[in-house]
Amino acid sequence: MLVALVPEADGAGRWQELRDDGTPAGPPMRAPSLASAVASLERAHRPRWVWADTSEVYPALLRAGVRVDRCWDLHLTEALLLGTEGRHREPRELPGALARVLGLPAPADVGPPKKDDALTLFGPEPVSLPGDTDTLAALPLVFRAQQRNPALGLLIAAESASALVAAEMTHHGLPWRADVHTRLLEEVLGPRPAPGARPKLLQALADQIQEAFGGREINPDAPASIVRAFSRAGVEVPSARRWVLKNVDHPAVAPLLDYKERARLWVAHGWTWLDTWVSDGRFRPDYVVGGVVTGRWASRGGAALQIPRLMRQAVIADDGWCLVAADASQLEPRILAALSGDERLMEVCGDDDLYAALAEDSFKGERSRAKIAMLSAMYGGTSGEAGPLLAVLRKRFPIAVGYVEAAAQAGEQGRMVRTRLGRTSPTPSAAWQELTGGADDSGDVSRSSRQAARNWGRFTRNFVVQGSAADWTAALLGVLRTRLPADAHLVFFQHDEVLVHCPREDADAVVEAIAQAGREATRLLFGGTSVRFPMNAVPVTCYADAK
Repeated sequence: MLVALVPEADGAGRWQELRDDGTPAGPPMRAPSLASAVASLERAHRPRWVWADTSEVYPALLRAGVRVDRCWDLHLTEALLLGTEGRHREPRELPGALARVLGLPAPADVGPPKKDDALTLFGPEPVSLPGDTDTLAALPLVFRAQQRNPALGLLIAAESASALVAAEMTHHGLPWRADVHTRLLEEVLGPRPAPGARPKLLQALADQIQEAFGGREINPDAPASIVRAFSRAGVEVPSARRWVLKNVDHPAVAPLLDYKERARLWVAHGWTWLDTWVSDGRFRPDYVVGGVVTGRWASRGGAALQIPRLMRQAVIADDGWCLVAADASQLEPRILAALSGDERLMEVCGDDDLYAALAEDSFKGERSRAKIAMLSAMYGGTSGEAGPLLAVLRKRFPIAVGYVEAAAQAGEQGRMVRTRLGRTSPTPSAAWQELTGGADDSGDVSRSSRQAARNWGRFTRNFVVQGSAADWTAALLGVLRTRLPADAHLVFFQHDEVLVHCPREDADAVVEAIAQAGREATRLLFGGTSVRFPMNAVPVTCYADAK
């Protein structure tokens, strides 16, 4: 059963049952309490909800205590379809999608509402649609048009399920102890400073740095000031980056490196971050499904996908509850093995530590060299020892290395590549096409042209692997949210890692649900592949104890 859904002000809304092909199967219905109507239909029919954008509709339903099983997100679907047609830059929100159906000029996307926008219970006021089309009538029109590429069915389902997961994660929030966070800040930075001042321990390091440079004034937060200070001391450095400074012999280096580490914490996760993003014991960021071109998630503010290891100590389960943490061990190399069908590499994937097995197979037990070789194959690294190590990998696993090198060659030629479920890489810009499109006046291909082609080839080389890994995790999330016990909540997801908050008595069931979801995601993408995708789940009280 399909049901188109349009929220309205004051908690009301309209809905209409649709046939499988998207044509109306009944008259439009209006409900003074849309949440009640959705809950009733969900209990009776478990329909697939067709709506414009999950991030705008679903949060209000969750606040009303209503959880849905399935949806078709028109916004995310339109983005996927435009991508397959080489039209990544066209508007994908409902007005743009409808305009294409009606043959009208597509208005630009307006983007997500700001946190301080005046919102109704079910989101912002509706926008005017092309052709003065009613929103409820627009949904089936766009839905029917989105059936033009059946091969994307699994990807669309997984992406739409991911949108439900993202909204549920924000709703439930990641358990976060503000008192522990504050204690960690005080240990690293000192007491909370007055506005405009540095924390006490950070200022002490700034004083040490200035003293090391002979008392001359320096701003350790400004890279240009650091470079000038070293120059005055007779030391020429190309930049103030950490890896550059580590090779410099000067008494200012040690306090500078220490300062950089602590200052990063202060800026990214200091007291202001705590005040802004944590309330009622929960961190609730805004997740952006498919926010990265490869299909990986992003976030709006809060650095949700970059929680420092130190701050994981503040992520503590509620009393009587636990956190079940799981990550897919070396996901991308396993994805490459399954994509390419390289039987030798598939055998290596039988071990939980793929890099250790690869080292024993091809690199005389040296795990670090095996890891460099594999990363070089997936990311196109050739500098230093990467080149010779990649040559060893190419000789041992020619099918796997050939797979990513074919993707790189496609990128160098300006062609699109696809992930396992069909997500496509964007086409290069017009400037890239012009730069790489021909020879210079002498008939030779310019160095800048070759470099631009190689750079895009490195992007497409990695796109097929990283994007297919995003496909796998989207399938994992879609399956997992349906397998968890009723009181267990997905509260965090980062690339290949999930975190579930659940009552302690449900921990074993959650561990098993995660394992099942991993196996099902593998089956959905790769059928009966022999590649293992282990999801090593462990119940902990504190996130920092998971690894």
